[in-house]
Amino acid sequence: MAEASRWHLGGTPKHKLHYRKEVEMRTTLQEVLLYLIFLINLCILTFGMVNPHMYYLNKVMSSLFLDTSVHGEERINFKSIRSITDFWKFMEGPLLEGLYWDSWYNNKSLYDLKNSSRIYYENILLGVPRVRQLKVRNNTCKVHSSFQSLMNECYDKYTSENEDLSDFGLKYDTEWKYSAPIINSPWHWGFTGVYRNGGYIFTLSKSKSETLNKFINLRMNSWITRSTRVIFIDFSLYNANVNLFCVIRLVAEFPATGGILTSWQFYSVKLLRYVSYYDYFIASCEITFCIFLIVFTTQEVLKIKEFKSAYFKSSWNWLELLLLVLCFVAVFFNSYCNIQTSLLLGQLLKSTEKYSDFYFLAHWHIYYNNIIAITIFFAWIKNMFLAIINDTYSEVKADYSIGRRPDFELGKMIKKSYHNALEKLKLKKPETDEDKKSRKSRDLAEQARREGFDEKEIQSAEQMKKWKERLEKKYYSTEIQDDYQPVTQQEFRDLFLYAVELEKELHYVSLKLNRVMRKVSALQY
Repeated sequence: MAEASRWHLGGTPKHKLHYRKEVEMRTTLQEVLLYLIFLINLCILTFGMVNPHMYYLNKVMSSLFLDTSVHGEERINFKSIRSITDFWKFMEGPLLEGLYWDSWYNNKSLYDLKNSSRIYYENILLGVPRVRQLKVRNNTCKVHSSFQSLMNECYDKYTSENEDLSDFGLKYDTEWKYSAPIINSPWHWGFTGVYRNGGYIFTLSKSKSETLNKFINLRMNSWITRSTRVIFIDFSLYNANVNLFCVIRLVAEFPATGGILTSWQFYSVKLLRYVSYYDYFIASCEITFCIFLIVFTTQEVLKIKEFKSAYFKSSWNWLELLLLVLCFVAVFFNSYCNIQTSLLLGQLLKSTEKYSDFYFLAHWHIYYNNIIAITIFFAWIKNMFLAIINDTYSEVKADYSIGRRPDFELGKMIKKSYHNALEKLKLKKPETDEDKKSRKSRDLAEQARREGFDEKEIQSAEQMKKWKERLEKKYYSTEIQDDYQPVTQQEFRDLFLYAVELEKELHYVSLKLNRVMRKVSALQY
């Protein structure tokens, strides 16, 4: 009984627990420092491969191909295309002028072209641009019987099942013949459908005049029909000044409702990664990241072996596992991008008369950027909670510096700091004195259960504590000025029960003292 009554007064610290908790605190501080180093390394990896030139390259290219209007018609640019007529005006005007730069502003020929266009005089057009179309079959939808006399053709929205695979039109060149899709090529998610590769494809010429004639021929022979659902215009550039590739895709969707919906993608990526000294510094950070990943994985595996199923009951551990999974996915994407770049880049640069499909490489780099962004988001969430407990660590350090041994647990310390942060951010109401007392009582009860006290003893001690607090408030409060305080029948009963419990405790202590005295007497003889 006496053992049960002590825990509600705060308990007596044990020396072996002091040492264990001091070691636990020092270990956690080391883990915090290690994690901060990991986080700094991750930030360098995330932002080290990004530079302002990517933004400016995207900006100037989007301005050239999206905002340039048709000559004599300021209303029509790529963004404002609404009809097939507008589309052909764009193809024969702003697109053609934007792709072919064969002379200076003073009409003098550009030097050292080597059979390639120099957009804005600085960006090499890699290979030749490609245009491809996807169509749907007739009768992929059903016309109501009341309107069959007016319309006997019906073209549904695009799906892979509705796609038209037959040749059409003149049927003598690739733009009139269906080309099967490449298996590993990514699909495109548009406004009205998800489009796969393949379709009716043609590439542009190195000559501006030949390309113009090509456009006119396709327009005159109705290359775009009612069954057309999307047209892609793909090409890639390289700027040696900033070592960046710009992969451009212009998309014109022809929904079943009529009209045209335009969209675009401009991806500036660094495919040639290790060129300067700074790039090699980033490579060293990548190696460091892998070492951290191995260390953290080993730590989590050891924890799982130690705690088994109890490990998965902590939300903190789930966050750790999520971070590890994201880190492994990021490493996989980065490795895959580097391998594919080394394998495909040389082949793509050799074929100057063909379309160079850098979209595949850019697509995987975008995946990598998205994964690393999600990873650093969750990493900073974890760091936020580590920063929240900084004040508590400072208090504990001060306690140790003056020779005290605070009785605390790291889990409680983190939880307390978390609630304090919520109160400061006004996301949670501050605790009242009664709430603090109630929470402290619950914490002490949990501590007593962990230390092996009987449940009946804990309940009895809780009841004694309630009696004591109620009686002290009644008879020993400094706010009461009147010396005479009448005792009710219920209060008398509580006093009696409290006195009985005190007598039991006194009897228990007396027995222990007698036992100790007998042992001391026995030792003397």
